[in-house]
Amino acid sequence: MNHTYVLTLSCPDRPGIVHAVSGFLLEHGGNIEEAAQYNDPDTGLFFMRVQFACVQLTQDDLRLRLKLFAEAYAMRWSLHALAEPVRTVIFVSKEGHCLNDLMFRWKSGLLPLDIRAIISNHRDFYQLAAGYNVPFHHIPVTAATKPQAEAKQLEIIQGEGAELVVLARYMQVLSNDLCKQLAGKAINIHHSFLPSFKGAKPYYQAHDRGVKLIGATAHYVTADLDEGPIIEQDVARVDHTDTVEDLTALGRDTESQVLARAVKWHSEHRVLLNGHKTVVFK
Repeated sequence: MNHTYVLTLSCPDRPGIVHAVSGFLLEHGGNIEEAAQYNDPDTGLFFMRVQFACVQLTQDDLRLRLKLFAEAYAMRWSLHALAEPVRTVIFVSKEGHCLNDLMFRWKSGLLPLDIRAIISNHRDFYQLAAGYNVPFHHIPVTAATKPQAEAKQLEIIQGEGAELVVLARYMQVLSNDLCKQLAGKAINIHHSFLPSFKGAKPYYQAHDRGVKLIGATAHYVTADLDEGPIIEQDVARVDHTDTVEDLTALGRDTESQVLARAVKWHSEHRVLLNGHKTVVFK
């Protein structure tokens, strides 16, 4: 595992890319363990994820040679050691179902994360954080203090070397500036199948309208609220017999599962950005 890597790449499509990548890895002592690729006919872009073992070169040597190789194909690429968990910071407010689920999965070895800190605008979950021996940072946010609060949040993220930020039902809108700072490495969960129910208590609004489906979407955070590239979605069917409490409970379960899958795929380097969409190699 210490010598196993994941290479992800995207570039303009042309014949022979798979052959070239495979040949490059073979030439440098790489043994491919898993590979997936996709050609997007709409954009003309090629996407690939390769998991391979290599004992012949160090990670730094691989990066140097990959940089030279990629130039000829105008590739955007990244290389990750599979044994290195993704350093993560979690944001949460007063609803803890997604946070609870992520922490349990992480501690159970189901998510390749290194959770470095929990940040919240409320104190509700400091005991939960302590139970997992994770630092808890209470940073209140108001309209007047938002710039200072976000500066503190960013300081913690950078200080922990976090590669991923998870908004686990964090009920504050991030500023455009912070969204840009976290581009491609912040994941949010949203009750996506209630698009017309804005604001507070969406499940109350959904119950009042008699919806038949509720659901959730995990997506990357952008300055356009809840419109970032989608990673994962799911739905649950409901009917007239379900109460508001039933919808809320079912919705929370769906949100937790969708967010966990998105975080897992991201941390396994299976998600590649494709403009305002994603390619997910499950």
